[in-house]
Amino acid sequence: MPTFSLPLPDEAATERLGASLAARLRPRDVVALEGGLGAGKTTLARAILRAAAGEPTLIVPSPTFTLVEVYETSRGSFWHFDLYRLEEPEQVFELGWEEARIDGVALVEWPERLGKLLPRERLTISLSVVGEGRIATLQGDSRFGED
Repeated sequence: MPTFSLPLPDEAATERLGASLAARLRPRDVVALEGGLGAGKTTLARAILRAAAGEPTLIVPSPTFTLVEVYETSRGSFWHFDLYRLEEPEQVFELGWEEARIDGVALVEWPERLGKLLPRERLTISLSVVGEGRIATLQGDSRFGED
């Protein structure tokens, strides 16, 4: 799987990455968003969802408490999972995981909570804080390569 890193010095850079990814995502894709608290996982997910919906002002709350939010777009369903509070991997099935995997795009914060349920075929984006900005390291399908 190809791997590359790119700097995200500000929110505008994160929005550009989100728009680029949204244009490439298709049903059945899984995007695993890795990084510690405050690394920018929700900010990137929000950018992807706004771009996919074609609505730059779309309200995209963090699903920290609801655990999942679903967005219907002209490109299909986008499922935004936040699994931080998941106690057992199997609990993801109660959140619509199987439905999301059939015909939606799954954006997953805290993907390590899925354990063996995390699909091997996925795009993994690891985010880390560097100074005032972030670094995004992408690993996965070649269609997500650098532009």
